[in-house]
This record gives sequence, C-alpha cells and structure tokens, in this order.
Amino acid sequence: QVVLAKGYGVMEKGKTEKVNKNTLFAIASNTKAFISASLAILQDKGKLEWDDPVIKFLPHFKMYDDYVTQNITIRDLLSHRSGLGNFSGDVIWYKSDYTADEVIKKIAHVPPAFPFRSGYGYSNLMYITAGEVIKAVSGQTWDQFAKHHLIDPLGMTRTIMSVDQLDTTTNFATPHKPALGDHQPIPWVNWDNMGAAGGIISSVNDMARWMQLQIDEGVYKNDTLISLQNQEIYWTPHNNAVVSKKTRAKYPGRDFSGYGLGWEISSYGGEKIVSHGGGYDGMYSNVMIVPDEQLGIVILTNGMFGISTPINYYILDRYFDLPEKDWSSIRWKSQQKKIESRKKLLEEWQQRRILGTQPNRMLAEYAGVFEDPMFGIIEIRNNSNGRLELLFPKAPKLNATLNHWHFDTFQIHWNEPQAWFDFGTVQFIFSNKGDLESLKFDVPNGDIFFHEIHAKRIK
Repeated sequence: QVVLAKGYGVMEKGKTEKVNKNTLFAIASNTKAFISASLAILQDKGKLEWDDPVIKFLPHFKMYDDYVTQNITIRDLLSHRSGLGNFSGDVIWYKSDYTADEVIKKIAHVPPAFPFRSGYGYSNLMYITAGEVIKAVSGQTWDQFAKHHLIDPLGMTRTIMSVDQLDTTTNFATPHKPALGDHQPIPWVNWDNMGAAGGIISSVNDMARWMQLQIDEGVYKNDTLISLQNQEIYWTPHNNAVVSKKTRAKYPGRDFSGYGLGWEISSYGGEKIVSHGGGYDGMYSNVMIVPDEQLGIVILTNGMFGISTPINYYILDRYFDLPEKDWSSIRWKSQQKKIESRKKLLEEWQQRRILGTQPNRMLAEYAGVFEDPMFGIIEIRNNSNGRLELLFPKAPKLNATLNHWHFDTFQIHWNEPQAWFDFGTVQFIFSNKGDLESLKFDVPNGDIFFHEIHAKRIK
C-alpha cells in the first residue's frame, strides 16, 4: 500500500501553485528500468535472448571496433560495459535534431574509455540503441511498447512519454537550473531522440504503481507482466564496483555495489537496495526499493540540488531502526564543496586569461564551416554587428555568440540558458602556414562533453 504520496513546495519559483502527488516531473534515467523491463517482456515472449548480439536486430549498428560490433549483446547495452566512458557521446543527441537511428549511426565514431566488458561507463547511447532493438523486435517504438505493456496495465494515467505531450495536460512542474546557489526557471527540453535513456515524465502517484509492480515480483493485481526469472536477472549485478572503506563508513552495511540491467544494486543496513537516479535539464529523480522490506521510495524534484539522498537514507534508517544520522548536513556539506569547486575552477580560468591581447586575425578570417564525424557540422559566422556567431545547424538551441578571450580563443555566450554548463571557450587552431584548420572546445561540465568534438574546417 502507499504510505505517503505528497507534494512539497511550488511548481515554479516566484509563483504560488503547489506541487501535489499528481504533478508531473521528468524521471529522466529512471526510464532505463522501463527499457530493461520491456526487453524482459520480449524475452518472456521468446522474441529475444539477453545474450543475443545487437547486430542480430540492428545490422547497421557499429561500435568503435569490429570485434565489439560483432559481439556486444543486449545484456552489455543495459549494464554499461560497452567500453564507452561515462556520458561519452551525449553531445551527439543533446538538443539535436538527430533521430535515435541517426544517433546510433554515429556511435562508431565515439572512442572507448576502457576495453570491452572490463569496466563501467554509464552510457545513454547504449540505451538509445536498446530502444531501437525494442522497435526492431516488436514493430513498436520503445515508448509505444512500454505504454502498451507497462504504463497502461499499471494504470499510470498521468504518465507521458514526451515533452511534446505536455501541451495536452496540466499540473506539471517547471525545471530550474542552479544559479549561484539559487534556482532559475528554464524551459522544458525535448529529449525524444534519447527517450529510451531518459524520456518518461511521471508523477509520484504513478511511480508508486511502478514500484508496486517491482515489489510484487512483476505481478500487478494478479496479472504477471514480467516473469520473476527476468526480474531476478535485471536485479543481479552485471557490472560490479569497488566499495571503498570510506563508502562503507558512510553507508554501514554497504557490502557490494554494482549495476544490473537498468538498476543500481547495492546493500545498506544488511538489506539489498535496488535504486536509480535520473538527471534532466532542471530536474532530478530518484527511485529506491528494498525488496525484502516491501519498501519503495520515489522522489521527484524540479531543481538540480541532490535532496533525494538525505531523504532516502533518513527513511531507511527509520525502517531499519538504525542510529539517527544528520543526512541533510552531510549532503549540504557535499553540495557546498561542489559549488566551491566550481567557483574555484572559474576563478582559475579568469586568472589564466591573458589580458590586453587582441585576436590574431581579422574576425572574418575565423569564419568557416567545420565538421566532426561524430557530431556533424558546426559553423562560425562573422555577423553584421562585428561579432562571431557559433552555430550548430543540427542543434540550434546550442547556438551562441563569441567574445574574444585571448589570442585565438573566444568565450562562448549561449543564446539560451543551459542547465548543465555555462562558461566555455572555443579555440581556433591554425596550421604552421597560417591556415585555419580546426576548433577546440573547452566547456567544463560533467555531462555534455564538447571536448569530444574535433571539428576540422571543410569550407
């Protein structure tokens, strides 16, 4: 049964409308569990096996290496052991017009961070691929399949699969980005091209039904939606992590930690914990389940400060009758360290700026068309106002103007607010002969890696 389903705070800063149990939020990467569940259903129907090669269903799929291309399986896609680094290649889909299939065709250009199956690299690209596997096997897009086999049977009537569907409903929260320790409202961002990795929008009331399905071992109101055998598979660690002494001290009873298929698996207080977080532009989500205690917790927020950890562990401590710990204080100190670290990084950038320099060329000489096989086309234009423009034809919401920083480096001023990054620079690289050859980006953040773009001039 649902013990508590409640909203706290307001839907948008500066306004009075309150959040309630039916208010919609982006659940972001908690969508991944719906993908593993969908594939489990297809496995239950005999349509595929966990260890089927991806190319069996997507013949055009290619990775960085022929061996990996031939051998990577559905199980590999879902357990983050493809060899790609954390969030590597996300710059391909982020705010771009590429379809999911077009994104997949660019994965071959994303270099590995470690050998195949020998490490952990959280990869949204692999879940986009998994969504296309669902489409190839079932004939339905991932969202159609999940809605038909999971969302509708569970009665999750408030849950939608795309930002575009917000126009058809009401009672949805506004995203907010961090702004010098405060919150700034920002627009919703369409994530349809990576929806299988993070596109679902839901409420705590609906997510409670999702957790009930998991707690009741794939059964909802006497209807078996997912076999127990497959639930046990996606709740088994497939990619294990080292549990340090420091981590064990912070989380007593943390004996193991790893990633299953769409779920993070660990322990706390002697209990198995199944959980996942989700980060969207201006929103965070968290789902935590303790199967043996039949306990489920979902926290949806319209901000990007991580309040779910203290709430989760406060609840766990009460249920497990563990000593009380000031989780809020612990989290607050951690958050402040991140803010201070960010400030220090930006201060270092300012300190290393060489003042008094001028561009080495006339502005018109920086203009051109550049291409990166992974990302696509980038344009630099010298506009009529005597300023350079940075244009992304396939991702116009990333367009920006450029101000001179020093030498051949320019600061990026985004035309629209960006949730994951603010400060950034682009350097123009010239050959020994003085010809403009390429662009080098430095946009410090932990999610969207512009430095992976190696754009060479083509015009």
